[in-house]
Amino acid sequence: MKISGARIIAECLLEQGVDTVFGYPGVSIIRVYDELYKKRGKIRHILTAHEQGAAHAADGYARATGRVGVCLATSGPGATNLITGIAAAFMDSSPVVFITCNVDEALLGRDAFQEVDITGISMPITKCSYLVRSAGELAGTIREAFALASRGRPGPVLVDVTYNATAERAEYEFLPKEEHFRQGRSERLTRRGEMALTQPGTDERDVKTLADMLRSSERPLIMAGGGVIRSAGAAEELRRICRGHGIPAVSTMMGLGAMPSDDGMFFGMAGMYGSPDANRAVRECDLLIAVGVRFSDRVTGDIGGFAPGARIAHVDIDRAEIDKNVLTAHHIVGDAGTVLGMLSAELEGYRAAPWMKKSGERKLCAPERIIKTVEKLAPGAVIVTDVGQHQLWACRTFGFSRPGQLLTSGGFGAMGFGLGAAIGAKAGVRDAAVIHITGDGSFRMNCPELATEARYGLDIISVIMDNSSLGLVRQKQAAEFGGRFYQTELAGGPDFVLLARAYGLRGERAENESEFESLLSDMLRSGKGGIIDCITDKDEMI
Repeated sequence: MKISGARIIAECLLEQGVDTVFGYPGVSIIRVYDELYKKRGKIRHILTAHEQGAAHAADGYARATGRVGVCLATSGPGATNLITGIAAAFMDSSPVVFITCNVDEALLGRDAFQEVDITGISMPITKCSYLVRSAGELAGTIREAFALASRGRPGPVLVDVTYNATAERAEYEFLPKEEHFRQGRSERLTRRGEMALTQPGTDERDVKTLADMLRSSERPLIMAGGGVIRSAGAAEELRRICRGHGIPAVSTMMGLGAMPSDDGMFFGMAGMYGSPDANRAVRECDLLIAVGVRFSDRVTGDIGGFAPGARIAHVDIDRAEIDKNVLTAHHIVGDAGTVLGMLSAELEGYRAAPWMKKSGERKLCAPERIIKTVEKLAPGAVIVTDVGQHQLWACRTFGFSRPGQLLTSGGFGAMGFGLGAAIGAKAGVRDAAVIHITGDGSFRMNCPELATEARYGLDIISVIMDNSSLGLVRQKQAAEFGGRFYQTELAGGPDFVLLARAYGLRGERAENESEFESLLSDMLRSGKGGIIDCITDKDEMI
């Protein structure tokens, strides 16, 4: 049947099983919104306060559900407002399809009102970006976009559609989801996109080599990264290997939850702000098996001093990550879950000799005790953070027990990520408690999304570590710049309690830990969200 391009977009979303989209309308995308109006019983649209909030919400939805998130925006500034959210999804390998609409094809390149080359701008931070100029291209391109976003190493894909293409009519037939890539392949698929859809096979000989390296090692260690969280079944295989064969593990920030924090074989988060136990294990191991890890500078520090006595083996689905930051003695390009499953079979009868012991409990600072209170009252909650000291306190202190329990902007470090991502998480996993841990600096960046939280009745609890400063930057100024605190003091409000109430949400302030525990307990019982403004000392350090 022949239907409009705008309707093709809506029908393709239904083909993919999409039930929730996030976005902000404008004139260029108005025809798509008219088709979504007709599908409002099947597709729920969540209107955010800003396009950046929509991008983070779609990302949070994808991370919390394991499904592809969808975000819509109009041309020009609507599209460019997505950029921070796209980059955050790209750096953390989160599958999101961004659909934007541009000016009419006849106006491209003429500096028309709200025209921008969003495909060119987004190219370095997407797996693939498309400019669709006619309705006949739409179905194949959108189907391909979903396949690209979710297959191989997940990540964001952008589809920009000209205004005329949303009005033109073209033939459309429903296509089963499993046929989408084969039938919908675009002639314009980039080399990058081609590589993204290539699922690497795993050579059994490479796994045998890794098993032999383990058997000859005296102090083996596994480092789990975000790839273990993203790969189906990888966390279960990791736990089976560590417990069954006595191999200790650490994780990166993005790998938290792959091993339960209280597991005897898990020694915490490694890296610049990691735990002493984890960093000691990395320093002292003689074999480091890194699975789904990017070896970012926050994990390695000075490359020359990273794991100084260890042979390094790297398992990653993306060949581009191998030997990019750290040279390896052995590597396997493949899916984390598949490789770990094969390794487990190869290790039958093997058990490593114990070589690491956990140290005693360290003394927690006041913000960390607040995090521990959150864990005590809501151990199974989805924890969403922004970026800064509060993020690092949460990652070091909260006892994460499962993949997907922590949502944070680890690679790009986007302040303002948290509330949007919490909205997406709550929209996707409605029965789970969602607690947003943030700092006053991060919270101020996207606090208008409180309107979205209130409008849709999303019971998100925002815990603000309020030290009236940009804490992590201020800490750097104290440590390395002689205490010259410049432009890191946050004066002049707002009053977060009154702000929450202005949006129709509950707003409370906690001056100490007992007040915080009482307020959080009451909020959790009530089933209604809001803000707890926790007054903290600006001189607390991570």
